[in-house]
Amino acid sequence: MPPDNNTTVTKSSDLILKLKQSVVEFSGYGLLLLIGIFFCRIIELILFQFAQSLPFGFIELLSKGFIIDILFWLYLLLPASLLFVALSLINLKAAKIIFNVLFVLFFSFNLQFIYYHKTSLVLLGSDLFGYSINDITQTVGASGVLALGTIIFFIVFIALIIAGLLFLKPKLKLNFVFSAVLISIGLPFFLLGGISDLKPKYDQDFANNLIVNKSQHFYNAAIDYVTQTTYKPDIYADNYLNQLERRVAQQGKFEYQYPQYPFLHEAETNDVLSPFFKQRSKKPNLVFIVVEGLGRAFTNDEAYLGNFTPFLDSLSKQSLYFKNFLSNGGRTFAVLPSLLGSEPFAQNGFLALQEKMPKQLSLLNILQKNGYSNSFYYGGDASFDNMSGYLKLNKTTNILDEKSFPNSYSKLPEFGGFSWGYADADLYDYYLNKSTDDTLAAPRLDVLLTVTTHSPFKLKDQAKYNELFESHLTTLRLNAQELKQRQNFADEFATVLYADESLKNLFKKYSKRADFGNTIFFITGDHRIPEIPLSTKIDRYHVPLIVYSPMLQKTKEISAISSHFDVAPSVLRYLSNSYGIPLPRQTSFLSKGLDTVSTFRNIHQIPLMQTKTDLVDFVSETYHLNGNQLFQLYPNLYEEPITDETKKEELLTAFADFKRRNEQIAEGRPLVPDSLVIKYAQ
Repeated sequence: MPPDNNTTVTKSSDLILKLKQSVVEFSGYGLLLLIGIFFCRIIELILFQFAQSLPFGFIELLSKGFIIDILFWLYLLLPASLLFVALSLINLKAAKIIFNVLFVLFFSFNLQFIYYHKTSLVLLGSDLFGYSINDITQTVGASGVLALGTIIFFIVFIALIIAGLLFLKPKLKLNFVFSAVLISIGLPFFLLGGISDLKPKYDQDFANNLIVNKSQHFYNAAIDYVTQTTYKPDIYADNYLNQLERRVAQQGKFEYQYPQYPFLHEAETNDVLSPFFKQRSKKPNLVFIVVEGLGRAFTNDEAYLGNFTPFLDSLSKQSLYFKNFLSNGGRTFAVLPSLLGSEPFAQNGFLALQEKMPKQLSLLNILQKNGYSNSFYYGGDASFDNMSGYLKLNKTTNILDEKSFPNSYSKLPEFGGFSWGYADADLYDYYLNKSTDDTLAAPRLDVLLTVTTHSPFKLKDQAKYNELFESHLTTLRLNAQELKQRQNFADEFATVLYADESLKNLFKKYSKRADFGNTIFFITGDHRIPEIPLSTKIDRYHVPLIVYSPMLQKTKEISAISSHFDVAPSVLRYLSNSYGIPLPRQTSFLSKGLDTVSTFRNIHQIPLMQTKTDLVDFVSETYHLNGNQLFQLYPNLYEEPITDETKKEELLTAFADFKRRNEQIAEGRPLVPDSLVIKYAQ
């Protein structure tokens, strides 16, 4: 029997009625979403106002933040409305329950993103996916996010969101026409991706990060991580081969001739360090001191925030001092493989490969093969970031972390029930007591990694170093605005002064040892403290390298750019040339070695991994590529954005080539043949 026309009309009318009802119902959610986002923006700036001074006026930052928030809101309108309408056509009541839950979750996460940025001055992105649950628990706990006051604030915030859903949303509903117009407004913004060109920007990185919508940043980064959105050069472009030829011709680029080994190449033989050192009959001890967060922004002469390391400044004048030096990672995860092995990042940092880390040649295992004893001293837990796994793979015989400290030492003050471990002075004291000064003993390679200059920046003798900080400010000749800005980060700068004083005491005690005259010290930072506002994109990586030794026969201040990748190759060639340590003719090191020229230049190609999931920075010549933005580098690593499409394309092509090889390592390709490892490192 044919369908009843009246029944069909009735069903169509019911569908249209449901559709109109769902569109009207969504308008309340849409407007409440905008109010909630604005509310979060106000809370964010108030939190920053109380925690530290704002880089610009409150109203100015609020207005620019609102523009970004409105663009984000308009972008969300269409997909959110389509989801709600689809759910409501099935069951309106269920759709409302689901959206109420989504609302609470959205703003709960948004507040956490805001608080993370306020605490660390780093935007939370896909780096969240690069850490284990244990690492996240330790980091969050030590930051104080779980403190009682924060938890109460969070509960009150969620209660306000729920109250808005219950009492405010019903009053915000529009009629059908206005509701439909509201949704349709979001269409062009969704199709055009939010129209990023309309977003206001500052020259200062800290200010830009402050006005970014934290949820938008996180979800965009998460989507990029899941979809693996990367630059893919057009190999069919007319200028591609020319770009490739120019890139290969650049200094610092290797010719890779072994397809099964992505980074294997002929080893360099140039030795730049031997001319600086006196020859000894015994192989020198090597002591690497990696100071957590030690950035050039507040270290030594020409530090733009002021010199907060008077001892290191004086030591640098008796050393080989690399003033334009770069860490290869924006977090601690990158420092050991970069500094000691000149190794690639793989997907989430080399250490994250866990048991899948490929066999390798490094400073650690090559020297262990040649009679060195290797030790690692750390005030925290060496399993963090899988550092202990990397060290064991590289034949480190002694791994001494917080579990090894005797009861006579006490940990740093707890914050939120957590402590990172033992202070720098305790680490150095423990190291001096454990290591031997017997000049007849085997030569040593010692690596020390500190934790004090890390969030939450708490000291045992806090009052003493707060006073030292205030006293030190008077020597820096700061104007009133600069003085206020430094005082907003009193705890951070106090720990830097403490770290510098601890190093001074270490060298004072070490100088009395019999092996002091035959020891070379390498002092650097794993990255720059991000909790003190960054001035530029490159600032995060700008750290000092100080090479000090009584064996030095001449000192030098070096302005040429180098990075952690350059250290291991140069140290090994120095030891090979001066003390006969055999080295292979092929290696997978990412660098040709340190550049010791006194003038400002760069002969390297340097990839930089900001977090475990953000491989977005690349330095070549005196250019810095960050994402799709090109910067010109100047002495002291000041940078400014420039427009040079040819040069940008050239760097993008070179960076893409590195990423391709890097991905092959993540997929399981080897670094070097087993035969080289057996012969030179086992």
